[in-house]
Amino acid sequence: MIELTEAAAKQIRDLAAAPDASGKLLRMFVETGGCSGLEYGMTFDEPKSDDQQIVSQGITFLIDPASYEQLKGSRVHFDDGLTGKGFEVNNPNANSTCGCGRSFN
Repeated sequence: MIELTEAAAKQIRDLAAAPDASGKLLRMFVETGGCSGLEYGMTFDEPKSDDQQIVSQGITFLIDPASYEQLKGSRVHFDDGLTGKGFEVNNPNANSTCGCGRSFN
């Protein structure tokens, strides 16, 4: 399971209201890159046949099988404070993370 905090869910609802996100679901994914080898990504997308659809805080989001293996058990938060980084992923599967909060291995 992947959990969204209330703050993350609110931010996703706000982003989903944009015209370019109309009718699409949030996709969370992991891709090669970043300073630690892998990085988190999010976009609005159409479902694919092998996607899992996960519901947290009333938000349905998509995740492909490979990304799910990297993200299972994670908690996604949104920090918009003075020193906020935006979306932050607390990932129990990460061996190490980068200071930017978007990269791990």
